[in-house]
Amino acid sequence: MADPSRVVLGLGGCVDYELKLTADVLAQLVADYGIAAAELTSPVTVTSERDLVVSILGYVARGGGGEHYVASAPALEHFANRFPHRVALGGTSVRAGILLSRLGVPSTLHLVSVDDTVRRLLPPDGAYLSSGAEDTLHPHLIVQYDQGLRIRADGLDLTAPFPNRLIYVNDPANGTMLLSGELGDRLSRADVFLISGFNAMRSAEQLDRRLAELRVHMRRLPPGAVTYFEDAAYHEPALNRRVLAALRDAIDVYGLNEDEMQSYLGHPVDLLSAAEVADALTALHALVPVPMLVLHTKYWAAAFGAQAASYAAALDTGTVMAALRYRHGDDFTDSDIERLRRQPRRPESATFAAELRARLGDRVHCVPAFALDVTNPTTVGLGDTFVGGFLAALARRGTAAATSSSPRQRSDHGR
Repeated sequence: MADPSRVVLGLGGCVDYELKLTADVLAQLVADYGIAAAELTSPVTVTSERDLVVSILGYVARGGGGEHYVASAPALEHFANRFPHRVALGGTSVRAGILLSRLGVPSTLHLVSVDDTVRRLLPPDGAYLSSGAEDTLHPHLIVQYDQGLRIRADGLDLTAPFPNRLIYVNDPANGTMLLSGELGDRLSRADVFLISGFNAMRSAEQLDRRLAELRVHMRRLPPGAVTYFEDAAYHEPALNRRVLAALRDAIDVYGLNEDEMQSYLGHPVDLLSAAEVADALTALHALVPVPMLVLHTKYWAAAFGAQAASYAAALDTGTVMAALRYRHGDDFTDSDIERLRRQPRRPESATFAAELRARLGDRVHCVPAFALDVTNPTTVGLGDTFVGGFLAALARRGTAAATSSSPRQRSDHGR
């Protein structure tokens, strides 16, 4: 069996309560709480179940996705119990690790919280270390909704224009993000290191300490190891710049989705306009000056930077795996993978990819998404699954290839 220490995935994970919204339950909540259409903006803080319902309805109305801190853990539990829900493992690193295992690439997970549910659901071929001193459970609420979901009640009438997912969190373990003292030793044998999860932290002082500690651990990474950082929606938006400032000289690949890109830029971007996306990637690279940006969207995935084409296989594998999850959820077979690979890509995405390359040349490599028509898609974990597929391709190309094509050659001053 392959050595799980070659791929280290961090920094936190969680137990998820995954549910799908239904119109009847939401309509009843609108009536019970007296919610009006004018209220459907995202509350500054979610302190009650009413706030939670208002936040969810605001996203449904525009087909948006997001992640938020919730001050009331009981509100999450109460809302989840109104719907049938599935218990699963979550967090970018854990979902990526589960997919890597499915693809025959074992990994080592750095966790901040474990319990019997986590132990039962973790991949059997991998390894983990945890910074938690005792078992804890802080479930995250993962809300999916379908395109066309319509809620009508007491003068409110809205329909979801797109399917999407929402994440609501009250998780002290991920909020403090303690690092295991063993992390550096595990990194000393790694070819690939994933950094994710700092978005759950809410204290600038604690965050600065964790970032300094992480850099010390990262000094143990071998030359040629590829460090992939996956962005996310920060519970305290101002903190994302601190993370970037502390780690950007140690990051090889910086991944994000369209929502996170538009948050950086401060304006919407037409994802099928080559002119707008070319300008956006150029502006984003000035704000996030790392060797390689990877932007994954519902229409395409692109690498932007020197040697972008060296990530072609990783982009394609990530795109295939995310499409599989969208179509099949967790239940896919090898034949499903091969069948999907033979399916056509979205024509508008293929046209866009060609136009983007015409504008940016060798600095970009863009992979179109698949043309999919799915009645009940899975919208939870698509970005995490893309990351898992991307990292699987990096791990498979081996240490020698990673060393020769890694955008940044390692040294202590790069930490």
